[in-house]
Amino acid sequence: MDPQIRPYRPGDLEDLYRICLLTADNGGDATALFSDPKLPGHLFAAPYGVFQPSLAFIAEDQDGAAGYIVAALDTQEYEKTLERSWWPALRERYPDPPGEAGQWTKEQLFMHLIHHRWDTPDELNGPYPSHMHIDLLPRLQGQGLGRRLIGTLAAALREQGSPGLHLHVSPENKRARVFYDRVGFTARPDQDVSLYTMDLRRPAAADGPDRR
Repeated sequence: MDPQIRPYRPGDLEDLYRICLLTADNGGDATALFSDPKLPGHLFAAPYGVFQPSLAFIAEDQDGAAGYIVAALDTQEYEKTLERSWWPALRERYPDPPGEAGQWTKEQLFMHLIHHRWDTPDELNGPYPSHMHIDLLPRLQGQGLGRRLIGTLAAALREQGSPGLHLHVSPENKRARVFYDRVGFTARPDQDVSLYTMDLRRPAAADGPDRR
């Protein structure tokens, strides 16, 4: 079958973990970087399926799920939910690594992130309260599915009353930054070009080719 986008189902949780691991090295396969394959998904994928399933969508083909987009409607409220119901158990499982960031492996960096969360400021959460993560495996890239996933999520966020969307991108992930520029996000250079925003009160950039 042609690749399709559908709403998230509870049975997709393991696919969120799997796809997150396979894209956790700036879009590449991070399997060799983690002794615990679920660690990336604990941070960037699974809790969205658990706590915000109406804003999670799966891209799949005849071989199964190979991509997703996940989001939180109100980032500050989502952060509070995870502080109550997600991070405490993970902080017991994964110790905060000693030393400095420059000495850590990627796995240790992710463990550190479990213990040290970044609180979204009011000046960002006000106009752009929603945030998202998107990942596609190579076999679904270059077919316009990234743009379609963004459009699907933007429509769902508008229906739920969100005025704006934001996301953070690693400065090293140049391919992702080009993609977000193409699909209607605005880079915020005062944030080291790692912050992108989209005004959902205007139509998304849904037309034209994309290579993701």
